[in-house]
Amino acid sequence: MPHVAPHTSRWRDALGSLSARLLVAFLVPTLLFVAVAGTAVYQLARVILEEELGTSLSGIAAATATQVHGERLLTIEPGDDVARTRTWRNFVRTFENIAEASGVRRVYAVDTQGRMRVDVGGGLPVGAEMPELARDRLELTRVFAGERAASQVLFTGSDGQRYKTGYAPILYEGRVVGAVGVEASAAFFGPLQRLSRTYAIMGAVALSALAVIALVTARGLARPLRRLMASALRIGRGDLTTPVPPEPTLEIGVLARELEDMRGALESRDRQLKMMLAGVAHEVRNPIGGIALFSGILKEDLQAGAHADAGAHVERIQREVTYLQRIVEDFLAFAREQPLARAPVEAPTLLSVVCELMAAEASARDVTVDIDASPAVLEADGSLLTAALVNLVKNAVQASPPGGRVQVSGASNDGHYTIQVRDTGPGVPGTARERIFEPFFTTREKGTGLGLPLAHKIALAHGGALRLDSAPGDTRFILTLPLGGKPGHGASVTPPR
Repeated sequence: MPHVAPHTSRWRDALGSLSARLLVAFLVPTLLFVAVAGTAVYQLARVILEEELGTSLSGIAAATATQVHGERLLTIEPGDDVARTRTWRNFVRTFENIAEASGVRRVYAVDTQGRMRVDVGGGLPVGAEMPELARDRLELTRVFAGERAASQVLFTGSDGQRYKTGYAPILYEGRVVGAVGVEASAAFFGPLQRLSRTYAIMGAVALSALAVIALVTARGLARPLRRLMASALRIGRGDLTTPVPPEPTLEIGVLARELEDMRGALESRDRQLKMMLAGVAHEVRNPIGGIALFSGILKEDLQAGAHADAGAHVERIQREVTYLQRIVEDFLAFAREQPLARAPVEAPTLLSVVCELMAAEASARDVTVDIDASPAVLEADGSLLTAALVNLVKNAVQASPPGGRVQVSGASNDGHYTIQVRDTGPGVPGTARERIFEPFFTTREKGTGLGLPLAHKIALAHGGALRLDSAPGDTRFILTLPLGGKPGHGASVTPPR
């Protein structure tokens, strides 16, 4: 694997953190919005102000043109400005008054060939060609056609300021003989630039405030998430005893509760697994020891030629193997996850099948099994319920004395079907009642202690319940199942938590 420098890894972790991502998610769209909005507003204000300035200057030019006599303007010849002729002086006086009154920088008049006739504020001599006119030739084409116009492009003067020119035609006897030009500074650029700087400063302040809000929000979200991450890492390392602390935030609180439920389930399953492993080891040790003992005796007898006892030793070994096989089967049945395969099950038929399966063992122990079941249809997994009831009836038969009676009854009550398995045995001692459904707990010398826990687990998977009511001479296991199969629908038989 390529070596990654520690500082590179730290930067990568920092950039991939929730705080960094929230900061980027907050700031990048806001920065784009501020930049785009600021640019759009600036450009729109500039266009509007330029149009207003152009309209104002062309209006001043038109007003000036009304005061210019076209025939007299054309009489001004080169040198009149040097000789300071009367006509030239009158035009200069008029243009100076207009410039002073309107606050413009320059007022001038040119003929249709673009030669200067009068220039106030520019200093060009009479008859000189004005190079600036080439810049506005399209606008002047419109002016010489009889329209007023303003330059479309701002130009920078020698003083570094930006200027704009408005034009209007000079008419004589209905024809255009020249044009008046009025130049003025685009003074709005100063306030507009100050407004732009102010907007930029306000945008920076807003972004800074938003960055602070994003960091505070990110830290507020990151702290509980870090706590959850720490809890998840503890669980991943095998620490199933430390609870996951609750969180006040709704969504993170739900996640914390689910993580705590998962931790509790894992802890319970881990505890259950350890208990099952210990129980299996304990239960397996005895038959394995018996098999080892009798197989050794069998070997010695065969070597000594004592074949008469060999059959008995083989039978003992076979019984221990059978018992060992039953331990394995009970363990697998208890530990295996079995999805429920629900189907309509006739309750009387189910109880009859269970009693038939237990008939041989009950007869061998001289115990009578009676059935009294009212009609009902259960939506349940028939094979799993059969296994659960077989364990209950087997427990009752084994607890009954010779000549005893086991009663299996079923009745509908308030949307549920209640099955009772009743025996007349000595009952369950008080100290054992609380642990009766605990895996591998048994009061018998030969027993795995998994039958009743398996029945209890199957009852819960069906949305029902299994409880014990015991007294000397009257012990009842009461299995309650919902009619219709709605509660617990779609569940599965899993190792209990």
